[in-house]
Amino acid sequence: MTHVDVKDGNVEGALKRFKMKVQRSGVPTEMKKRREYSKPGIVRREAKKEAIRNAKKHNRQRNY
Repeated sequence: MTHVDVKDGNVEGALKRFKMKVQRSGVPTEMKKRREYSKPGIVRREAKKEAIRNAKKHNRQRNY
């Protein structure tokens, strides 16, 4: 569970920090993935595409 302290009654700042923490923890993306069932073959295919995308990104960063 994400926890944020409210300092000096600054609720807006605490809400902003809370949203950032939730986003970084990956809850919204996990909820998107679990919204509907994906076949195992589709899950493998998407994971493979993601791995290729990450490898290309890593290679681009190494070249600079």
